[in-house]
Formats: sequence, structure tokens, C-alpha cells
Amino acid sequence: MKVPQIEFPIHKFSISRLVYGIWRLHEDKEGSSPERILEKIELCLSLGIDTFDHADIYGGFENEELFGKALSKLPSLKSKIKIITKCGIQIPGSKFPTKHYNTSKEHIRYSVERSLRKLTVDKLDVVLIHRPDPLMDPYELAEIFEVLITEGKVNHFGVSNFTPSQFQMLQSAYRRPLFTNQVEFHPFRTEPLFDGTFDQILESRIHPMIWSPTAGGRIFVPKTEREVATHSKLQEIAKKYGSSADQVLYSWFLNHPAGLVPILGTNEPKRIQSAAECFSYPLTRVEWFSILEAARGKEVA
Repeated sequence: MKVPQIEFPIHKFSISRLVYGIWRLHEDKEGSSPERILEKIELCLSLGIDTFDHADIYGGFENEELFGKALSKLPSLKSKIKIITKCGIQIPGSKFPTKHYNTSKEHIRYSVERSLRKLTVDKLDVVLIHRPDPLMDPYELAEIFEVLITEGKVNHFGVSNFTPSQFQMLQSAYRRPLFTNQVEFHPFRTEPLFDGTFDQILESRIHPMIWSPTAGGRIFVPKTEREVATHSKLQEIAKKYGSSADQVLYSWFLNHPAGLVPILGTNEPKRIQSAAECFSYPLTRVEWFSILEAARGKEVA
């Protein structure tokens, strides 16, 4: 069974239900040569994962370029993949002494054109504002979004790590629907279930992208009491289905009606392949709540 697509109906666009993330591309113990990156891209495509999540800052502003060099070795792949990238974070260095955000129209244009150049593609499928900027002017941002879409450089714009009110502020200024809100969500960070984030997504008829779905690996290397309890519960359910704990975890995300889209952050081909099989192990509602209870350390009210 291949990873299915999930449709964004108001955008008339779909992405794979699991997305491969480029955050740790440069940390691969097998290296980051074009050949190694192509191996992972082709594996993803064979499994039905055709969407790749980038950000300009990943790998010290180098991972987009590493990925682009791989694509240049096999340009035919460009028509088979969908690229999402993020911008707006400025890292301290010789140019800037203070970490900050920049959502000015000049910086968004610069970032988009830089990502196009590094990725060696003509158009970006989705661009997300990486973090909410306290100095963000939603009308200025909406204006540059429209210009870049009209110029054919970007298909869709969205946000990442925005609260519901921040999302609504930008949406109120932008005449097109925002594509997604990419947020941190896993059994140890369940706030989006209760703070209105997923409620708003459902109301907007779009789908949230989920970063750090394994809590940075804490799910599988538990230390605290809650982590151990959650790991044990995942293993218990996995044993019942003859699956693995990671497949149960990814299946847990699939239960939510908002259509969550987890981003895989592993560099291990075996883990990518294992995650792609999560669709074969649907969970019951009781199993879903038992994982939530183990992770939160308490039953629901």
C-alpha cells in the first residue's frame, strides 16, 4: 500500500499524507552527497511520498542547496515532487548580531528567489512564514504573496507555528486562503488539540502539517515516567496488530478529522519505509485515547 495523497479542496492541490522533512539532511551518518540524497528521494517516491519540506535556514542555510544539487543530477525528478519551504527567520552571525524575524516584502522576495536558485526549480509549490513575527504587517505580507503568485514563482502561501489569532490576522488581509499552519504536535505536546489550532484548521477546510511527530525521538528513547508509559502503550498496541511502535504512532495522527500531515525527520531509509506502512494499522477510538492518556499522565475529564 502506497502513501495516499491528501486533497486541499479549496486550493485544488494535494500533497502526500506523509511528507519527508529536510531539517536533518546534513546530519545523515551516510553523508549528504547528491547520490545519497537521490537514494532517499527515490525511496520516498516509490512509497508514494512526493512532498518534501524545507526551510531556508535548515543546515545553516545549506540544505536547500544540497537538495538542489541532487535534483540537478536527475532533473526528471523535478516534475515528480512537490516542494514546501519556509522563510522569515534570521540567524545571528557576522551580518546580524541578534536572532530576529523578517517578514518585510523585500525579505520575502529575496528568500523566495534564493530558495528557487538553491533548489534549482522554477516554482515553489508552497512557501510558509516560519515563525510569527511581532512586527509583521499582514497587508504588506499579503501584497507580496499576491505578487509572487502572479509572477509564477509560488503556487500557495501558508504559515508555521502561528496561533489561531495570528493565523486569522494574516488571513483577514489575504484574499486567497492560506494553505496550512505547520505546528509542533505529538503525544507530549497536545496543545493544538485544545487551544483552538486544530479547530480553526477544520473550520478553514485545510490540513495542518505536523513537525516533530516523534518528539525529537523521545517517543522511542523514553526517559521520564510519561515517556516510558507512552512507549509501553505503543508497544502494547503494536504487539496486538503485529506492527511496530512507530507505525502505531503515525496511525495515531491519522485519526484526527483535520487530516494531520506528519513530517518525517529521519535519515534512515528503513524508518521511512516503516512509517509509510502505518496506513495498514488503523486504530480504534479507545486505542487513540489510551495513547493520549498515557502521554498526558491523566484521563480526559
